[in-house]
Amino acid sequence: MAVLRIVPHIHGDPPALSDFYRAVFDLNVMMDLGWIRFVAAPARQSVQLGLASAGGSGNPAPDISIEVDDLDATLARARSVGAEITYGPVVEDWGVRRFFLRDPAGYLLNVLTHIERD
Repeated sequence: MAVLRIVPHIHGDPPALSDFYRAVFDLNVMMDLGWIRFVAAPARQSVQLGLASAGGSGNPAPDISIEVDDLDATLARARSVGAEITYGPVVEDWGVRRFFLRDPAGYLLNVLTHIERD
């Protein structure tokens, strides 16, 4: 048996949420049933499940972590849509640069990029 996909489900208004995730993360609607939409970045896929009791650096555990290739551009896009930035951006001791934000449904997102260490 192989896990092919893990999909977190964000509860809220599917059109508003998909607009947010498209505007900030370039995720496109892959399926729309009206009551549920699936968004994805088709160029790269990864199967991971984060299990956490905290978010590190005194933060609460995020609901979703999203790794991006350009943190500054993503931060600018998040700010342009009025997203609430709750932490960072900051470089963490464990080799990531990240910020936290809330999506329109109130979910806490950990947006990160890995940094090269000397």
